[in-house]
Amino acid sequence: MDTDTDTDTDTDTEHSAEQLHCLVTGASGYIGGRLVPQLLEAGHRVRCMARSPGKLRDYPWAAAAETVGGDVTDAESVAAAMRGVDVAYYLVHSLGSGSGFEDTDRRAARIFADRAHAAGVRRIVYLGGLTPQDVPEHDLSPHLRSRAEVGRIFLGAPVPATVLRAAVVIGSGSASFEMLRYLTERLPVMVTPSWVHTRTQPIGVRDVLRYLVGSATMPTDVDRAFDIGGPDVLTYREMMRRYAEVAGLRRRIILPVPVLTPRLSSHWVGLVTPVPASIARPLTESLRHEVVCHEHDIARYVPDPPGRPLPFDEALALALRRVREAQVDTRWSSAAVPGAPSDPLPTDPDWAGGSLYEDERQLPVEASREALWKVIEGIGGDNGWYSFPLAWAVRGWLDRFVGGVGLRRGRRDAERLRVGDSLDFWRVEEIEPLQLLRLRAEMRLPGLAWLEMYVETGADGGTRYRQRALFHPRGLLGHVYWWSVSPFHAVVFGGMARNITQAAAKGMSARGSASPAGRIRRSRRRRRLRR
Repeated sequence: MDTDTDTDTDTDTEHSAEQLHCLVTGASGYIGGRLVPQLLEAGHRVRCMARSPGKLRDYPWAAAAETVGGDVTDAESVAAAMRGVDVAYYLVHSLGSGSGFEDTDRRAARIFADRAHAAGVRRIVYLGGLTPQDVPEHDLSPHLRSRAEVGRIFLGAPVPATVLRAAVVIGSGSASFEMLRYLTERLPVMVTPSWVHTRTQPIGVRDVLRYLVGSATMPTDVDRAFDIGGPDVLTYREMMRRYAEVAGLRRRIILPVPVLTPRLSSHWVGLVTPVPASIARPLTESLRHEVVCHEHDIARYVPDPPGRPLPFDEALALALRRVREAQVDTRWSSAAVPGAPSDPLPTDPDWAGGSLYEDERQLPVEASREALWKVIEGIGGDNGWYSFPLAWAVRGWLDRFVGGVGLRRGRRDAERLRVGDSLDFWRVEEIEPLQLLRLRAEMRLPGLAWLEMYVETGADGGTRYRQRALFHPRGLLGHVYWWSVSPFHAVVFGGMARNITQAAAKGMSARGSASPAGRIRRSRRRRRLRR
């Protein structure tokens, strides 16, 4: 089906004659979050396994899918998630996770394959990376080498496997697309690494999803890897120039230099784009070697409709349209950041886990609860943090400097948030509409931090705003950190509380101008201007 051509995630899958029970790991990630609704639309039952099932509760498809807790490195939880499953999707990668990730990937893949066999699963489907031919495996980047090994583990297991191998995925919100987009838009003249001359074969995310859904119903005797890519083979330099044309930008001047190593170029990407160096590095390392499809056998089992796979320019145009219309379903930052704090906020005020520092502010608001909530839910991204922008910017720069995510991740949606969304250098941990927004810090800190914003009703019956910043220090450095930044709290957090309440009050005034009387006043002003 392809009735809505302005989306970049629709697929052309037909409803399966057989309803399958599918397990999806990585459902909170970029691909997994888009695959689940496509499987449901194809008529399959879906179970999602997530380390924190609550992160999936606000996804539009959450009520139609089953969610269970589990971790791919925990054999018992994987076995429980596999019960009654026909097809198991493995969409978990250790992109940007630091040392030791190869051992973790290897162990997780073996557990997944073993438990799938024990549970009688009919097929494993894995999305990995496209590897270059005639390049010794030890010369590959560690992440590409690990993905290839995971694919081999699945192909060597008793359960039939479909291993899809893709290079650059183009879709609104993908890390590859965001990197391409920001490099091209922000740098009309750029000095680039030599890898911009490396050929690659990008693929639109809607084609990736189409192949993933179609893999569920492959014949039982199919047990192999497939190269998947779009019809265009391009260098990264050509992709940047094509992006500029599609986006209506002036021609970009690109000057490659040989001295930028993958490590240096990842920091360069981290400075210019929202993609942090920890994620940019494996992406840039994978561009050192030519990665081009050497077969298109997938079409025997998942036929390509007319005009598919999508050409690069069309995939770009679809992704850009989604970004401009703020219709991005999932982003690269949807997945948890490796090394970021994941502990939930302790609810006991006398938390036995140690010290819990707190900065609390309360203010009355001359606005409705709805008006105040609209401001709270719209915080971050282009709207900023309502206090001392320079202080927030400096904190973001410092975080990027030490390898953190910084402020440039922005928001998935300009107006709506859901549990699990990334929000600049925060992660949405809890939402109670019209009542509470709780954010957990993902910047590099010597401890764990949260920011809470409440909508309450005061003793006088009016609206009241309450704000809490909490910090659980780790070691002596954590205590020193809190007391060193405490003097700035009055400016940062105090100003934030004041400006949020003022913005809510102004929002009420603006809505008043939308009344009939307000429209009359605006009409009179326009007539005076025309005179």
